[in-house]
Amino acid sequence: MSDHPFFQQSADVDVIAHRGGWRLWPENTLYAFRRAVDLGVDMLEMDIRSTKDGHLVVFHDETVARTTDGNGRVADFALAELKQLDAGYQWSSDNGATFPFRGKGIVVPTLDEVFAAFPHMRMTLEIKQKDPDIVAAFGNAIRRHGMQHRVLAACFDSGPLKRFRKRFPEVATSMGMTEGMFFFALCYLHLSAVYHPPVEALQFPLKMGPINGIHPRLLSGARKNNIQVQIWTVDDEAKMHMLIETGVNGIITRRPDRLLKILGREASTDERR
Repeated sequence: MSDHPFFQQSADVDVIAHRGGWRLWPENTLYAFRRAVDLGVDMLEMDIRSTKDGHLVVFHDETVARTTDGNGRVADFALAELKQLDAGYQWSSDNGATFPFRGKGIVVPTLDEVFAAFPHMRMTLEIKQKDPDIVAAFGNAIRRHGMQHRVLAACFDSGPLKRFRKRFPEVATSMGMTEGMFFFALCYLHLSAVYHPPVEALQFPLKMGPINGIHPRLLSGARKNNIQVQIWTVDDEAKMHMLIETGVNGIITRRPDRLLKILGREASTDERR
């Protein structure tokens, strides 16, 4: 287990709700996060961007069309304008036959709102925006809400993560994709001992081209470097069983209900809400 306080509450296998478990309800919304917490997940996974007027919001895509009733880039909306959109508008479980969350008052949340709503919940937050840079705003928000030991910072691009680590060293981070691929190569060549990445987690896909996210050498190298391995994005029950047997530390899933059932953990509402 990583020595960072973020991982001191880890289960044998952390159940990580991808965008709040978005096969079950509208992604990256307070509604989804509340329901995921009620299920009993260990961590919430989400994405952050900034509005035109500099507010950090929880949103995955560069544009709003896929999930809301609006159009345009998130970065071109002021927060007040973004809040007018219906964040449950496009969600459907039956290929568009019905849209059960339309008109339910589900809106795009700010990062401040998420931190305020779930002060005791662990979260992995992915920086989705490079320009303008939101690293400082993100780290300052973590400190302002006292979430330094509740947040795992992530980003596909290693550049923002390097800047984040330098400025906010108290917050746990995962590897960027280039860092992860470099680490995989070293592990594959039995050279993991020569590189000690300044990270607490490796978030990797189960399979990406020639990359095997659960290659025995990768898992061994991660253990030797005290790095948690979290695999994304897995909804299939057979693959969940396989990952549990393999010994990964966490599974990022859009169907946290399935993973919790496999692990024999009953849904409950507790003090983490």
